[in-house]
Amino acid sequence: MLNGQVSHWWQQIGIPTTRPQLPGDLTADVAIVGGGYTGLWTAYYLKQAQPDLRIVIIEQRHVGYGASGRNGGWLTNSITGGRQQYLRSHGLETVNRFQAIVNETVDEVIRVCDAESIDADIVKGGEFNVALNTAQENRLREFAKAEQRFKHTDLQLLEAPDAIEKINIAGTKAAVWHPHCARIQPAKLVKGLASAVEKLGVKIYEGTQAIEITKGLVVTTCGNVKADTVVRATEGFTANLHGLKRLWLPLNSSIVATEPLPKAVWDEIGWEGRETLGDFAHVYMYAQRTSDDRITIGGRGVPYKYGSKTDLDGKTPDVTIRMLSEILHRFFPVTSNFSIDHAWSGVLGVPRDWSATVGIDRETNIAWAGGYVGTGVASTNLAGRTLTDLILHQKTQLTTLPWVNHRVRKWEPEPLRWIATKTLYTAYGMADGAENAGRASTSPLAKIADVVTGRGH
Repeated sequence: MLNGQVSHWWQQIGIPTTRPQLPGDLTADVAIVGGGYTGLWTAYYLKQAQPDLRIVIIEQRHVGYGASGRNGGWLTNSITGGRQQYLRSHGLETVNRFQAIVNETVDEVIRVCDAESIDADIVKGGEFNVALNTAQENRLREFAKAEQRFKHTDLQLLEAPDAIEKINIAGTKAAVWHPHCARIQPAKLVKGLASAVEKLGVKIYEGTQAIEITKGLVVTTCGNVKADTVVRATEGFTANLHGLKRLWLPLNSSIVATEPLPKAVWDEIGWEGRETLGDFAHVYMYAQRTSDDRITIGGRGVPYKYGSKTDLDGKTPDVTIRMLSEILHRFFPVTSNFSIDHAWSGVLGVPRDWSATVGIDRETNIAWAGGYVGTGVASTNLAGRTLTDLILHQKTQLTTLPWVNHRVRKWEPEPLRWIATKTLYTAYGMADGAENAGRASTSPLAKIADVVTGRGH
């Protein structure tokens, strides 16, 4: 089994040869720090809107080295942090408009991939989430009922027989499905986007670490970039920038990939629609059926490293690999005799209220987007389009969305955030254990943890 080495996605297509470093000091109109989805989408739409802009992207390793090349491949319509917070502050009409735009974003990514000839193994099969015990089933049914309050959710409640007909998961109680999600191969998307922006004239400098961002300036290990506008698109690596240690928590997530599974296994499992797969556990999982008939399955594993340290190579602890393997075999007993080919990990950015944000400080002309908490495959595209409008001083339907210029307090200093994160994920795990053992209602441990973490709005 291969452990680490960035991700299965990159191993599948080949780790890219690193582009040249920043050659020294230079000047640009827009400097983007971070060569993942956020930075690339922002560069793409800026060049589409104003082709004469001089745009440079600074990346510490290679494009897609972070979450953009390691994620679970869910191009889905999630509003990070949920709609409820925005319902209170902005009202139902605005929240419904937000959801409609995020739905359209899924199709926009697919449109660009078609226009730019990016083959990212995209199949729009929808998002499927299953309940496997009574407490999960109760949460699922409450969730399905709540979704009916909103337009554009298009959620279907599936009783056990219909759910099993889609994906044969052992112990299925019920499931929900909506159509606004596609499976993708993450590294293929990020590699294709990088090529597309380079064709538009964007300069990408790799092997160049940004140390500090200030007004009109990016300080790097290879020189300084002066720019009218600086975009911070560093997601889980934001804590490495000077002065931003406590802005977003770098949370670790891990994935395992099986060997390619034979036809007999798929005849048993089904999963013909290539839906993305999740569940209603507190420490939830996420999975997909890949283009070469593997199952990738992910979860939090060891969620946080002391001092906001960020994983680099993606090496995953054995205990996490065992945990994800156990989930795989519990969901699909027929897979128990097949091997895990690859395991890897990466970091995602978590704001204190678990809600993504995009914005610009007009005094410094520093723009930012991130805090996607694992929902970034679609959100980054919307962020890139929104940043384009903000940078070009265009007031549009995107620049008035509730997440624009949304800010929250910083995370607590160490050792408080390490103790809190470790304790809270232990509580979530204990809650799942109690529910799997027969508890019929959501564990109080999980409810308390939701409030303390900021996930309970």
